[in-house]
Amino acid sequence: MHDGHAAALWRYALRLTGDEQLAEDVVQEALLRAWRHPDILEQGFSASKSWLYAVARNFAIDERRSARARWEVESARVPDRARSDHTDRTLDAWLIADALSQLKPEHRAVITRAYYRGETIAELADALDVPQGTVKSRLHYGLRALRLALHENGVTGR
Repeated sequence: MHDGHAAALWRYALRLTGDEQLAEDVVQEALLRAWRHPDILEQGFSASKSWLYAVARNFAIDERRSARARWEVESARVPDRARSDHTDRTLDAWLIADALSQLKPEHRAVITRAYYRGETIAELADALDVPQGTVKSRLHYGLRALRLALHENGVTGR
């Protein structure tokens, strides 16, 4: 099937699409569909050729109508790599600092020491002279209050 039809089918698909890569995809899809329908081969060379051309035409039309074809943009050159912009990080830091300022001092202390300094529960308990369970509780309720403060400031979950 491939040897008898592929070259002519590719030229036909190229005329339909104007794109060599898409023409190859069209031929591959048409031959794949023929492979899935072996009864096409039994109809003879002319009938199978007509069927392949119809499949190729329909597939090319479907590809052109697809959302991918409408939104893809070809470019002769590769776009430059994005440069690092710290604007989002700075704005996030401001939002978090504002929300942290709304917390109780004991909640703010455990959150900043745990997340910004990287202190463990045991280290926090020793430094603040409170039991580890109290540190865990303050972290839990502090994060809950922080989430609520961020939500009230218009920040939604990501």
